[in-house]
Amino acid sequence: MTSFFSVNVTTSPSPCILQQRCFSTLSSSTHLPHSSLQQKGKFGAFLLLGFRPFSFNWRRRRTLMCAANQDAKEAVKEIGEIDGLIGVMGEVDSHQVHDKSIEAWSQFSGRISGEWDGFGADFSKQGKVIELPESVVPEAYREWEVKVFDWQTQCPTLADPKDHVIQYRSVQLLPTVGCEADAATVYSSDERKVSVENSEVNAFAYQSSGSYVAVWQKKDDLIELEYCLINPQDFESRVRFIQRICVLNNTEMELQGIRVFREQWYGPFRNGDQLGGCAIRDSAFASTAPMISSDIAGIWQGSKAVTTFDTTNTGIFRELLGDETQKSVRDGENNVLLPKQLWFSFEQNKVGETLSEVGWLLDHGKAITSSCLFSSTAKLKEISIALETIALEHVV
Repeated sequence: MTSFFSVNVTTSPSPCILQQRCFSTLSSSTHLPHSSLQQKGKFGAFLLLGFRPFSFNWRRRRTLMCAANQDAKEAVKEIGEIDGLIGVMGEVDSHQVHDKSIEAWSQFSGRISGEWDGFGADFSKQGKVIELPESVVPEAYREWEVKVFDWQTQCPTLADPKDHVIQYRSVQLLPTVGCEADAATVYSSDERKVSVENSEVNAFAYQSSGSYVAVWQKKDDLIELEYCLINPQDFESRVRFIQRICVLNNTEMELQGIRVFREQWYGPFRNGDQLGGCAIRDSAFASTAPMISSDIAGIWQGSKAVTTFDTTNTGIFRELLGDETQKSVRDGENNVLLPKQLWFSFEQNKVGETLSEVGWLLDHGKAITSSCLFSSTAKLKEISIALETIALEHVV
């Protein structure tokens, strides 16, 4: 069976413009009580300063009124200065939020940029691995009747630390025998660019850790969900899932298949001019045994970073924020189990929403997961990434 993924080369004409998200948490609530002065009549100024009305001669009255007026002017001046200070504080707070967003993107770009080498394989929606086309398999393998399921891959990636632009190429290399992998040739190259000017990208949600989720509009009725999860215990190790989804009548979403990459950071960005080859710290994985369902069965909970989508919240780039607590009950039966402690699910709930989820069991009882939630009309509603631990006392 051949792969169901087609290779498309996409480009974008120019870099994007950083989307500023400035909002203030402080506002001025201090106002001069002009109405109070007017209501108190001729004694208003004295009441403002704490004086009580009394009788006096004209000259003394004039002197006191001048003093009161001068104090009132000073009060107005001070209040104006306070308002101005609060306004400045609001601007400072807004700049701090903006600076944090810039810092998060800068950290993300530093962690995502570089040469990522590894292996990739295609799986059916039931989790069955798909064998490579016979035409690309070396004759030696065919003579030995060895089936090949993994592509050796490269993914040179470069993100601009200042502007929201990221470019990368998913390269498939022809299978070779032994350490001839160092001289492997390119079979296909899928170049992608994410920017505000790229119409193929519906959404790009990221974390400073280097993890991200991208929603690609490949055709009118075809989208790809790309999940990239960084190992929080090893920032040089990651997994990418690409789910290929057909959208029928703008309501029904049907999973076609999934492609999985296991990749290691091999060095700084060199645009793929050098291959890790036999120095890659991993090996082919597609034909190894899938994970055991009992490893993910139970009640999971942890911290979730999320971003939501609606008509008022537009823009391609979203930083995944927040520290919400997520609880999930998994029985292992409704998840498609893959090798190397990976799994995914794709299902529709009772109200017609579609939930896509991928997961990576990092250690016993610890996992990183990511999900996309779509409405009953196939509109993206939410993207999230969570770090979870299992409640051992509730394991089923």
